[in-house]
Amino acid sequence: MKLNDQEIEILEILEVNSRLSPNQVAKMIGLPEDRTREIIERLESERIIIDYMTTVNWLRVDGHEGVKAMIDVKVAPKRGVGFDDIASRIYRFKEVKSVYLMSGAYDLSVVIEGRSMSEIAHFVSEKLSTLDSVLSTTTHFILKKYKHDGKIFEQDDEDKRIVVSP
Repeated sequence: MKLNDQEIEILEILEVNSRLSPNQVAKMIGLPEDRTREIIERLESERIIIDYMTTVNWLRVDGHEGVKAMIDVKVAPKRGVGFDDIASRIYRFKEVKSVYLMSGAYDLSVVIEGRSMSEIAHFVSEKLSTLDSVLSTTTHFILKKYKHDGKIFEQDDEDKRIVVSP
């Protein structure tokens, strides 16, 4: 779908801060609020805007640290459906947060979450590896998150500039 400059600008604004109201967005781009609201609703109905997300640093919440892993998956694509069929089977598991078709040595990159490393190991060995088309997997556990979707997690707010006084 071809979008005009105002629609692109609305998407860019909401991508940075999805908590802004249509009234605030309208003021930022110089459109009437009702026209801005119509554009946002159309972008949602066309599934250009998929969701409004909150980024949470779970490491700062006691008891909710969990474990995240990225799994590289080599698959044998099926005739007529390519990678879509196996990707669809994988993303239906509740543990799976993301699935990407990749170029390179592996075909799919799967991001999963669990309560422990053993829970993730169980998922890989009992659910993922047993699927017909899956040829091999490589699991990478995420040890620390520095930046996600453009947001820096542990930022030192201390001002490091040298104080200059007359």
